[in-house]
Amino acid sequence: MFQIILIPFLGTALGAATVFFFKKAIGEKMQRALTGFASGVMVAASFFSLLLPALDQTADMGKMGFVPVSIGFGIGMLFLLVLDVVTPHMHLDKLEEGPRSGLKRTTKLVLAVTLHNIPEGMAVGIVCAGWMYGNSAITYAGALALALGIAIQNFPEGAIVSMPLLGEGVPKGKTFLYGVLSGIVEPIGAILVIVASGVLIPMMPYLLSFAAGAMIYVVVEELIPEMSEGEHSNIGTVCFAAGFILMMALDVGLG
Repeated sequence: MFQIILIPFLGTALGAATVFFFKKAIGEKMQRALTGFASGVMVAASFFSLLLPALDQTADMGKMGFVPVSIGFGIGMLFLLVLDVVTPHMHLDKLEEGPRSGLKRTTKLVLAVTLHNIPEGMAVGIVCAGWMYGNSAITYAGALALALGIAIQNFPEGAIVSMPLLGEGVPKGKTFLYGVLSGIVEPIGAILVIVASGVLIPMMPYLLSFAAGAMIYVVVEELIPEMSEGEHSNIGTVCFAAGFILMMALDVGLG
């Protein structure tokens, strides 16, 4: 199970390592493509790996089964909204603008991607905990599929946090380190959730939908505006579809 927890973090680290293969920052079209792909993966993961299992677990409530899932989803969105407001970070669609507070630009950029990784780490921890405690709606293969899907979308996120810093003249070693640090919150968050899972298991439908709401917030607030920024282009939309299909295939095929 520990290997599953580490998989998303490895995706971020590999993405950050792209700084060693490029001489300058990635182009605008490539950044849109990567962001669109990450968005598609996150939306599919939220639906197939989190919301559907949550709804399965509330099936005994009949037509009212949507209530716990809706509450958890809404709280997840609210949680990320509060973090977004109180944490001085840089929105990804404002990379070309100056910083909005006294914090260094690099610090704000790392905080932005770190915020994205919090719900992803929690999602992996929640699903792993559900499998460990014998939840019939969650399988080992399903947990693995979610971890692999998040790792795949973390690869472009790792590049997105590292490559702009490279373009500003930050040494490659430091940009790689910043990218890695932005992903370390994922295994930490997953482990904390698993440690507390004995108490949290009865609330599993709420927790699964909470993680889904938090992930969807990131997509709507950060990633979709970034892939649509500037001159009109369909590349972000096409890559969104590719990411969604890939994550759906992973979840259905492995789960």
